[in-house]
Amino acid sequence: MKKEKEKEEGKTVPLGGVITKAGSAADYFTGGWRKLRPVVDKGKCTNCLICWVMCPDSAVIVEDGKLVGFDLEHCKGCGICAVECPDKVKAIKMEEEAG
Repeated sequence: MKKEKEKEEGKTVPLGGVITKAGSAADYFTGGWRKLRPVVDKGKCTNCLICWVMCPDSAVIVEDGKLVGFDLEHCKGCGICAVECPDKVKAIKMEEEAG
């Protein structure tokens, strides 16, 4: 009933925050949060790139269809890349961040 009355009186809802640009983690260096870092054994890696697809931070660096490393300025150390690396391969392991 109250909503109907507000409409009748011509009240408007004030605008909230306005987002003018899409957000991107690429704009922020979040690697300082990391406790663990991914390390790839390139001798085991089959370049299936499942790690690249699954990484929520786009921190897997791929060149010419091959995993070449990790962007540690953006990697938060979540370990999804290591978990998603196929069981028969397990080329990525998470190591304690030196500190």
